[in-house]
Amino acid sequence: MKNIFCIILFLSVLAVPAQNKPDTLKVMTFNILHGATTKGDFNLEAIAGVINKYNPDLVAMQEVDFKTKRAKKYNLPLELGYRTQMMPLYARAMYYDGGEYGEAVLSKYSLTYTENIALPHQKTSEPRAAQVARFETRQGNIIQFVATHLDHLRNETDRLMQADALVKEFKNETYPTILIGDLNAQPDSETMKKLYQVFHKPDMEEAYKPTYPSTGPKICIDHILFNQPEKWSVLNYEIICDDYVTDHCIVVATLIYKP
Repeated sequence: MKNIFCIILFLSVLAVPAQNKPDTLKVMTFNILHGATTKGDFNLEAIAGVINKYNPDLVAMQEVDFKTKRAKKYNLPLELGYRTQMMPLYARAMYYDGGEYGEAVLSKYSLTYTENIALPHQKTSEPRAAQVARFETRQGNIIQFVATHLDHLRNETDRLMQADALVKEFKNETYPTILIGDLNAQPDSETMKKLYQVFHKPDMEEAYKPTYPSTGPKICIDHILFNQPEKWSVLNYEIICDDYVTDHCIVVATLIYKP
């Protein structure tokens, strides 16, 4: 009888699903100014140096050229991936200057799913994209990282269209998702209010500090957001203003995900 009881107890333990453990992720958003630097001297070592210094797990990069003339025909995602020893992923927004222009992701994780989402825009406006990168963490959690760069015009028409598209795309999302990038929208703008329908901005002073321009920043337009806010906490949030490598401040956050 004792042996039967032990077997039943053992089988009941096996029947209980394993609970995934929390994960800590350091993420960065970095508008790289198509590799040019603010001095126009095209210094990929300096850009990679900033990334290496802060050692993020994932980087969202905006204004990324792929084999354009102005970028000396370099494949910027690949070059920066090599210099940081991270996996590069590229999302073309449009063809430009003999090559392509768009967004990129650098990841320390191998990716289980990727998608380039073309965002809506007016016919006379610059095309934009959102790069989705899904990965499984060491703790077994599956997380999505969505890197984007919304329209830059003063009028919000295109940004609102793009924000609406992102809300529709992710409103029923079951995966924990980070939305990150140069959104060209201040925290109290109509664009951000629309995104807040799905995504949460950290409720801390640092997350509202100005990020543009990198010399004497005046407005907050580079953001790190996430859905399922009850499962995320922010360990650290930092604005890095290097007025040589780019005209935007770089934003780095350490996030804890608790499934």
